[in-house]
Amino acid sequence: MAPKRIRARQSAKTALFACALVFVFLAPRSSAVAQDVTSTVSRLDKNSLGGGLVLARPVSLQTGLSAGVGADYLRAASAGSWFAWGGRASWSTATEYTLTDSVRNDDIRLRLCAVARHVVGRGSFGLRLGMGASTVYEDRIRAQGNRAGLPSGAVEHSSWYLFPGGEVEALVLLRVWNSFGMSLSGGPSLHLIDGAAHAGWATSLGVLWQP
Repeated sequence: MAPKRIRARQSAKTALFACALVFVFLAPRSSAVAQDVTSTVSRLDKNSLGGGLVLARPVSLQTGLSAGVGADYLRAASAGSWFAWGGRASWSTATEYTLTDSVRNDDIRLRLCAVARHVVGRGSFGLRLGMGASTVYEDRIRAQGNRAGLPSGAVEHSSWYLFPGGEVEALVLLRVWNSFGMSLSGGPSLHLIDGAAHAGWATSLGVLWQP
């Protein structure tokens, strides 16, 4: 029995020694991988560039849905910071029809943005405040103007307008694969038109790249 016990103890010591060698060999590699993941997450979290579909209430029309595209850029004050800043630009168009004419509005919104956010795992959520100006190109065509023999200047009329405005939007950013992900935002908007407040809304859904 004694030789068997000695051999069993030697086998146990050998197994423990092998486990210790494996731990010593893998621990630094695991730490390096964890540091790489952390640094990658921090790097990806600092800059965000996105673009996609925009749906909004027209800036100056009373009814309708304005649809188009937009792009935005955000930069965090530091990796994992609760504050980020950036800019946003979008173009959308809507057409309104009446018995007397048809009106097409192209809305170009330019915003400077500030974001208060909370980073969770592979994404973040927060509130985005955008302030700036909206340029509206209006093209108005009188119905049946050509048949009535009106001059071209009386049938179709176009003009440009500039209105101050802004939005407060809920913002969600999520990394899906490597540096790519998706973004979702939406909230109320406000424009000053002829001294009066014109309330509306805006929302967007798009792709996200965090270089």
